[in-house]
Amino acid sequence: MAVGVLALQGSFNEHIACLRKLGVDAVEVRKPEQLAGLSGLIIPGGESTTMAKLAEKNKLFPALREFGRSGKPIWGTCAGLIFLADRASGVKAGGQELLGGLDCSVHRNFFGSQLNSFEVELPVPALASQEGGSTTCRAVFIRAPAIFDVGPSVDVLAEYPLAPGQAVEVLLFFTSISCKILYLLSPACTRW
Repeated sequence: MAVGVLALQGSFNEHIACLRKLGVDAVEVRKPEQLAGLSGLIIPGGESTTMAKLAEKNKLFPALREFGRSGKPIWGTCAGLIFLADRASGVKAGGQELLGGLDCSVHRNFFGSQLNSFEVELPVPALASQEGGSTTCRAVFIRAPAIFDVGPSVDVLAEYPLAPGQAVEVLLFFTSISCKILYLLSPACTRW
């Protein structure tokens, strides 16, 4: 099995290393033709606006959208999540192009600047009961996006409640038909 990692910017080296540690053939993707023959794709964390500009420059959007429509799994972490979302707020002036395909609304950099970064253990009972392993997952928030709503094709695996007095809960980890690679990576690769 070969899994691609979008290698335009961000933490693609860490994802490549983790896949290889799991014995997966990891492929750096920078051009449309590099998507051929892949079983899945990871879009890593980084800077989502920069990724979008580089994807546009490299003419990747049509090929990435076709890859997503093919039913092959795509997993986005942090900036990759923003890239995959159907709707985004908090984007830079002029907006940014989204790959789309994941029925959710995200807010870019919701948790503030890098100085506001934090880590927390989140309960993941559904994942633990389906896949085994720990009942919690260490979540790292570094200029993290927040998911505010999801469509019916998205299953929420964990939630992070906002401070008292705020009306909504932020949905963080989820899976859908297009994000099942999360199960492959979560038990054996705990350091991102």
